[in-house]
Amino acid sequence: MRAQELKKLADQLPGQDRLMPVLFIGHGSPMNAIEDNIFTDTWHQLGQEIPKPQAILVVSAHWLTRGTHVTAMTAPPTIHDFGGFPQELFEVSYPAPGDPALAREIQQKLHPLTVGLDHEWGLDHSTWSITRQMFPNADIPVLQLSIDYHRDAQHHYELGQALSELRKKGVLIIGSGNLVHNLRMIDFRKAMEKGPDGQQVEFGYDWAIEINETFKRHIHSGNHQALVDFQKLGKEANLAIPTPDHYFPLLYTLGLVGKQDDIQIFNDAYVGGSISMTSVRIG
Repeated sequence: MRAQELKKLADQLPGQDRLMPVLFIGHGSPMNAIEDNIFTDTWHQLGQEIPKPQAILVVSAHWLTRGTHVTAMTAPPTIHDFGGFPQELFEVSYPAPGDPALAREIQQKLHPLTVGLDHEWGLDHSTWSITRQMFPNADIPVLQLSIDYHRDAQHHYELGQALSELRKKGVLIIGSGNLVHNLRMIDFRKAMEKGPDGQQVEFGYDWAIEINETFKRHIHSGNHQALVDFQKLGKEANLAIPTPDHYFPLLYTLGLVGKQDDIQIFNDAYVGGSISMTSVRIG
């Protein structure tokens, strides 16, 4: 094997001195699982750019529980947790394997917190709509971590910190939600124009743009406490986060930020005025 090929192979393998990146991804509509658009194009590109993970752990905005649970089955089912979409979407299967041994390791790393090993949930659309675009071969083990909806933001941030060692073991951790997520105010009549790449882009409400810029500023500056205390960020934050289910996954990813990590923002756009697809790559 030539030296260049060896280097390329080495670059694809995470080692003790190479941390896997961490992602927060604005997942938006389940239709992103089967559509080609500006968001899914970026997901596909990410899947080609980052080292191939040994496993993927997704903190899902759509798995809200009492207590914390992690999927621990060998073959997690594809969950179609939505309604009113085309039949094509309900026919999607993402047959990625699970990893019971990694589930037990996660359980141990979060000790003394009690973490349940779940054999019933599977992969909901906030996971497979993304992983199907990033890793279409479904050959990487995928697990989900639930969100204990009865705990506060600080708790979720600290759980993210407790998972940091997994980055050294080739685990790609993804928080899947949306920074701005107000379905009650969504308006698909928002003005649309052609973007520089010829695709249509939507524009956010003024309040959505304002708070989204605030979120990004704190992410770039490392002011995580301001993001943990999001309820103190004013009325715009209250509009952006009427319920914290889609926001909490961000806090897990921020808890995983290391001192040497670069921060990149991508897919920084809006859907229906009141949903931001803004996403974050760490490392």
